[in-house]
Amino acid sequence: MSGQIGVSNRDGAAVFDRPMLEALGMVSFTTATPWYKEPVTFEGVPLARLMERVEARGETLTATALNDYTGEIPMDDVRNRKVILALKRDGAYMPVSDKGPLFIVYDFDHDPEANRQKYFGRSVWQVARLTVK
Repeated sequence: MSGQIGVSNRDGAAVFDRPMLEALGMVSFTTATPWYKEPVTFEGVPLARLMERVEARGETLTATALNDYTGEIPMDDVRNRKVILALKRDGAYMPVSDKGPLFIVYDFDHDPEANRQKYFGRSVWQVARLTVK
């Protein structure tokens, strides 16, 4: 993670491995998505908690996937919606071949407004890096 952050641990960036992310505290929710036939349970770190940890100061979070796809997530979403950086789907770590290792997911079932294409585009999978702008 880089950009407008106040806490870093490597060359001005905040670098996390799986145990470090999990140590921030995991939450889970079950929701239907456009990517799976049945509702699934995602488990991960609330983006709000991650942003607090790095003292993010920007207004936008850019998520970049392994294939260089990017999604722009307003910090208002991070603060006001149930959105997580998921590490697990249905109790198992997600492999790259199935949207892992990290997937930004909104709780679509419990936030009807987020159950729209605009938010689906913000749900980046195979997240490689996050930049606060």
